[in-house]
Formats: sequence, structure tokens, C-alpha cells
Amino acid sequence: MWKNKLKELIYLIENSDVNEIEATFWGRKYRVVKKSTAGAIMGTPGEQVVSSAAPEMQPDSEQPIIISGHEVKSPMPGTFYMSPAPDATPYVKIGDRVKKGDSLCIVEAMKIMNEIESGVSGVVKEVLVENGKAVEFNQPLFRIE
Repeated sequence: MWKNKLKELIYLIENSDVNEIEATFWGRKYRVVKKSTAGAIMGTPGEQVVSSAAPEMQPDSEQPIIISGHEVKSPMPGTFYMSPAPDATPYVKIGDRVKKGDSLCIVEAMKIMNEIESGVSGVVKEVLVENGKAVEFNQPLFRIE
């Protein structure tokens, strides 16, 4: 059965803009990484890569607006959930202190619940997505300072 799930991950990555997916099936972690347009390869689990914020330009101004902190971005398209179950306490809320590797939320993709971890230690300053809403690949989810 896990082989079918792994095939689904490979199919998903080959047919999307997603470059990397990590999943856990029955206690074993798998990472599928897009090698090139020719296909995908499986690798060993590694550290989640999350891009940091970059300056953005305001349309009516020539001065850049600098966004401080670290943005945690969605590694895949899916549905954003703040807690492991509908009636459970959220993983984090604004003002919580988190350490690198702490779970922040879940992004559900193809009925697979993917825990998103913090790439840095700090304080959660902003939650950028509403619970239960769809997210896109590389969409900012949290800002951590």
C-alpha cells in the first residue's frame, strides 16, 4: 500500500511545479525530489528548505518595504490546517516561541497530511493564511522573527 502512495507522490511532483515532497508512511520517511523535467528521484529525509523574505516594492512608491523576519512558505499546493484535528488545539498562535523543527501546521495534499516545520527558531509574528483555506506552492504561511 505504501508503494501506491509513493507512486502518487511521484506522479504529483512530475505533474506540478512542486520540486520536493516529504511524507511519512507507517513510520518511514520518504522524500521525493524533482531531478529534472525527465522525472523524479527518491532521497533520504533532509532539512526542510524555507526561503526567507525579500524586499517588496509598493506600487505607488519607489521606496522598498522591507519585511522583517522569516517567511515559512508552503512546499506544495493543498489545504492549510492550524491543528492536527478540527477540535484540537492549534500547533501555534501569534506570540508563541518556536524552535527550528517545531510543527507549525498541516498542508493536506492528495489526502496526505504533511506537517510543516519551522526552518528557524523565533517568535510567531504573523499567521498569513486562514484555517481550512487553499494554499499554493511557495505561498507564505507564517512570519517568524
